[in-house]
Amino acid sequence: MARPAKPLIRYEAAIETSLEIIDTEGLDAFSLPRLARELNVRAPSLYHHFHDKAEILRGVARRIVLETRMPDERAAPNWLEWFVVLSLNFREAVLRHRNAAPVLLQFMPRDVLIRTYEASARFLAELGVPADQHVLILDGLDKLTLGAAISEAAKPPEEGGRVFTKVDAATEPTLAKAVEVNTRSAEELFAESIRGFLRGAAPYIAADAPPPSGTHGRTVRDLEPEAAS
Repeated sequence: MARPAKPLIRYEAAIETSLEIIDTEGLDAFSLPRLARELNVRAPSLYHHFHDKAEILRGVARRIVLETRMPDERAAPNWLEWFVVLSLNFREAVLRHRNAAPVLLQFMPRDVLIRTYEASARFLAELGVPADQHVLILDGLDKLTLGAAISEAAKPPEEGGRVFTKVDAATEPTLAKAVEVNTRSAEELFAESIRGFLRGAAPYIAADAPPPSGTHGRTVRDLEPEAAS
């Protein structure tokens, strides 16, 4: 079906409304007829602007990721903490939309984040990280962060922020003791996991190497020219 020369439905409005439905009612509640009702149009009209439901969900995933705030270098004293803060901010963006977190498993929008990856790779090169380690680090950070965020988002509200919640001291005494003495929150455990990964991936980079400059007050959206389309 040919798309009209003048859009009847604004792309960003459709994506924003889709995300609101998922945020408030859950992913299972989202459908094209449901979206059409919210936009006060007929469901077939959506096919003038989107090929299918998957295209809308790709837009939802993109919208979530582009909320990620770039680290404030004043709060990140070195290169390692800069990446820790970036990962925490990505995790935070996903957890603001817990119901939509599974969408990122299928539609992680790496294609629209290419400038962000380029900036990160350039920073790694400036630090002295060999080029053959860049993909390892960037891909690893993505997977660690997305996995941690989706795992946290999947927990029921009463278990939010807690780890290993169903441990029986009678049958799992060693794990129960470890949970008892653990003093880190889920967020702190995640941050330490990122630090451990980076130390292992680039052990030759001085811990006090400075972070990149000029990222204060920006979001991932600011780095991506495609984000305004």
